[in-house]
Amino acid sequence: MNKHLILAGTASLLLASCVVSKKKYSALEAENIALKEEIKASKEVDLSDKMTKVSYALGVNVAESIQNQGMEEIDADAMVHGVKDKFEGRSTKMEMAEAQQTLEAYFGEMQSKMVEKQSAEGAKFLAENATKEGVVTLESGLQYKIIKQGMGPVPTAADRVKTHYTGMLTNGKKFDSSVDRGQPATFGVTQVIKGWTEALQLMPVGSKWELYIPHTLAYGAQGAGGSIPPYSALIFEIELIEIVK
Repeated sequence: MNKHLILAGTASLLLASCVVSKKKYSALEAENIALKEEIKASKEVDLSDKMTKVSYALGVNVAESIQNQGMEEIDADAMVHGVKDKFEGRSTKMEMAEAQQTLEAYFGEMQSKMVEKQSAEGAKFLAENATKEGVVTLESGLQYKIIKQGMGPVPTAADRVKTHYTGMLTNGKKFDSSVDRGQPATFGVTQVIKGWTEALQLMPVGSKWELYIPHTLAYGAQGAGGSIPPYSALIFEIELIEIVK
């Protein structure tokens, strides 16, 4: 995140503080003035120049890519120095091979930490969820709770089905919903993640279930796009509308 944006946020929080002693207020006021002066001194980017606009777009694109890889912070000044040294023909402080090794080592370490964190969070969620009333845990690790039990036929692996669904991470963040789109989804029973395939072959048509799916029956080590991190346990609310003939 840009250093000056962080400073701006800090300055706003300081100004919003209402219950402080006079001594503390004086110190905070002095710091706030210093922060505002530094922010004021920062150069605004004029995007009227074509190359400036392209360069700024590249910066936004690179930042988005970095964030999507899981990085929550970066030393923007050091990054700018690296870009300028390379583009302006100066000798860089590390050779390309060393730069590549540095990045591979860092992202490898970050990936390991993320795997450990996501796996632990998913396992904890499923263990606690298994103790809740109405939750059934199957041998595969899949969990479900019946919201509404239908009276229709149960799909087989050879069938195609029409469903409405909403998918969430275990923290409640929604990542997909046919309900929100207002358009049911139709697919083969075996054309979806393993947790869905298993559950659909237990659900009578007309049922609405909530599924709690371990990462081994979901998207595993790959995750899905930028919305589902690797090794994530998932929650789906599924309504089985019909078997499509």
